[in-house]
Amino acid sequence: MDWLRQGLTPRQLAFTLALGFAIGCIPLLGVTTAICTLLALLLRLNMPAIQAANWLAMPLQVVLLIPFLRMGHWLFSAKDAVLDRSELFARLQSAPWHAMQQMSGMLLQAVVAWLITVAPACLLLALLLTAVFSRLPRMAEMEAGD
Repeated sequence: MDWLRQGLTPRQLAFTLALGFAIGCIPLLGVTTAICTLLALLLRLNMPAIQAANWLAMPLQVVLLIPFLRMGHWLFSAKDAVLDRSELFARLQSAPWHAMQQMSGMLLQAVVAWLITVAPACLLLALLLTAVFSRLPRMAEMEAGD
């Protein structure tokens, strides 16, 4: 409600949060905050809102890493084997930068898979949030009237 009171329209807030959440799910660990910052500056979005959505999405980013890797592997009919969950997390935990370098091809395929899914997911989330945020001021007025 505070962001809506500060002049953001329900649509602007919904788009900002949906974009932050979508960027927060990109299958590249450690880059989402910078990407959201850049997008907020370029598109003149609310920085706290986009970063809040980005940070809320971070657990989902980890959960979606394997599905995006598998989808990228399937899309490109890749010959290399997709790592299983325990092997991937063991590599990332022991030497994250080295693991990311070793898996750069697989990660690029995962990013392509994310790019295919992100537009419809972001649009759907923005539409749902717009509907919710459009009703919030009326709900607050009704509560204040009671």
